[in-house]
Amino acid sequence: MTIPFTKYHALGNDYLVLDPRDIQEIFSTAKIERICHRNFGLGSDGILYGPLKTEEADFGLRIYNPDGSEAEKSGNGIRIFCRYLFDTGRVSEAPFSIWTPGGVVNCQVFKAGKLIEVEMGAVSFDSTVIPVEGEARQVINEEIELDGQTYTYSAATIGNPHAVFPMEEISEELACKVGPLVENHPNFPYRSNVQFLNTLDRINIQIEICERGAGYTLASGSSSSAAASVAHKLGSVDQQITVHSPGGELLIEIADGYQIKMTGPTTRVGGMHLDLECLEGL
Repeated sequence: MTIPFTKYHALGNDYLVLDPRDIQEIFSTAKIERICHRNFGLGSDGILYGPLKTEEADFGLRIYNPDGSEAEKSGNGIRIFCRYLFDTGRVSEAPFSIWTPGGVVNCQVFKAGKLIEVEMGAVSFDSTVIPVEGEARQVINEEIELDGQTYTYSAATIGNPHAVFPMEEISEELACKVGPLVENHPNFPYRSNVQFLNTLDRINIQIEICERGAGYTLASGSSSSAAASVAHKLGSVDQQITVHSPGGELLIEIADGYQIKMTGPTTRVGGMHLDLECLEGL
């Protein structure tokens, strides 16, 4: 027996889409980890399970990280899911809505699915919402000690938690070394996505990303939204920002109340079939 998946990437951040009509229940944590493994499975940065029925939006979506944990929201994952809905004839180029555990987002497809616009919701810096341990506050320019060194960061949520570290120099090496220390720090009871931010000018920022449950990542829509919002909160950028990540560029627009609109590309990689032999012993 085999199970069909469709693989897409959004700026190098790749997901497998699993349709509920092909399997009624999502796999166990161990099986998701195996399926996403680059050597022992199909290989991906996560699994998108949908469309699901929901009364809150036109479509429902659940998002699973490659370690088997569930993510509340993923900007790249949402764009990929939009592309899948378009490719399977469920949506046109008219607006539609998607429910995720991190909230409902409004979406629109352009250029036959190759460009997607998503209203990601509002960013909050409130420690009780993100959440971050300690007294209720806006988590802006706080210090944190990691491996004997003190860093300054700000925290935000757009339905999932983020810790943003403004720096003059950032790198993949930095993200891989420091990112996991932040992700699993006791400040963050639900762990955290981590961005290292270099502000280039008023309309451009650069980020390196360590994604919760996935590790070093070439691009992330929610990370781009959080990093751009922190940069704007700090007064470093305007309201329309191009976010440069190793995988490419996303456009982030910040409206009143830190409402975020994200626009970026998607690419279809192809169809894949998982042989259940791959999951034996789990």
